[in-house]
Amino acid sequence: MSIPSAQAPCLPPLLGDLFPARPVQGEAGAVLLRAQAVIDTVIAPTAAQRDREGGYPHQAMAALKATGVLALAVPRAWGGLGVTQALSLEFMLRLAVADPAIAQIYKVHDDLVREIFVYAPAALRPVLARRIVHEHVILGMAVAENGRRADSFMQTLARPGHAGTHVVSGRKIYATGASGADLVAVSSFDPVRAQQAGGSVRAGVRMDLVPRGAAGLRFHHDWNRMGQRATDSGTVTLENVVVDDFWNALAPDTALPQHVALRFQAGFSAILTGIGIGALRAVCAFVPDHARPWGAAGVDSADQDPYVRRLLGEIGADLFGAWCSVAQAGRLLDQHEQGEVPRAMVAMAASAARSVATRAALRAASEAPAAAGARGTDAAQGLDRYWRDARTLSLHDPVDWKNAEIGRNLLTGWVPEPGPYQ
Repeated sequence: MSIPSAQAPCLPPLLGDLFPARPVQGEAGAVLLRAQAVIDTVIAPTAAQRDREGGYPHQAMAALKATGVLALAVPRAWGGLGVTQALSLEFMLRLAVADPAIAQIYKVHDDLVREIFVYAPAALRPVLARRIVHEHVILGMAVAENGRRADSFMQTLARPGHAGTHVVSGRKIYATGASGADLVAVSSFDPVRAQQAGGSVRAGVRMDLVPRGAAGLRFHHDWNRMGQRATDSGTVTLENVVVDDFWNALAPDTALPQHVALRFQAGFSAILTGIGIGALRAVCAFVPDHARPWGAAGVDSADQDPYVRRLLGEIGADLFGAWCSVAQAGRLLDQHEQGEVPRAMVAMAASAARSVATRAALRAASEAPAAAGARGTDAAQGLDRYWRDARTLSLHDPVDWKNAEIGRNLLTGWVPEPGPYQ
């Protein structure tokens, strides 16, 4: 991270000198500064309330959309800002410090934009870019299905309709961002197209961008988890939803990018690290004026207690390491897209970041409150939401598999095959 000059506009520090101010420049920098102002004045002050109430955060997202951040990942060739994945990850982290649910909603949009502009038909790209850049359209996702295994897909079916349309029916789970999205990315399988292509499964896979108000598209608002409550990541059903083939973002003859899962993992790691930073910041703000020092410490205030300093310092060091690992994964993702590093190198970095960030976030959220003492458990402080958010997000897929993949690579030189989760 570069050292800011006195004149350069900067995003504010997040964790003292461990995560200092970040200089920004140009149009993207102006957008990020506006977004940071919304984070500080709109999103952060109301995060605890959204955690209590659940549901999609319409007001906060409307304020964020108005800053222009949805265009960050749109390629410059199509009128977007084309920022690096490393910068997108830092923005996700900054959002997560304030409200990780909003960070996850933004992450879905950022990931989808980067993915779709790789494989979308040529005619769709400029249309989609204009809608995102000029109309602040946000994308949501309805892909996961309730199969026997976590990687079971293609239960949602598409059948040919009239005059360049398909009719889609199925049930989706974990549909983060879908209920408040302007366009919902819905995956489905067209068995007719697959058969026509000689039995090619790939040829039958679709990714339609469905308007939120489409007839037959229903959001059940049944997300009732202990954390990440404001993602509204519940069930979505489609009953004979008619989709225009123009909005099938997955061109049948386009090769799929092989690092999508790695980008997803890096984003989760950024959000987890942000949750940990948020928890540590909240405790550090509470301790000096509100925590009581232990009598045996022989000090006048809890922030002078050497054990409090040691605990929070260790947690800060853990989070510093987590952020460094996320930043490295982001840099390697960018380098991989430029053809500079192999996928295996990115895969190991993404798995390492997920491992380190998970441990750092859970420790920060569960152990940092010890420095606040019993007074810190007052519901008004809301310290419990950090652990609930971190624990919920950490279970998106098992981190033990990330550690095992790293170990297998170290022991045998094994290289993971591209897949939904590796």
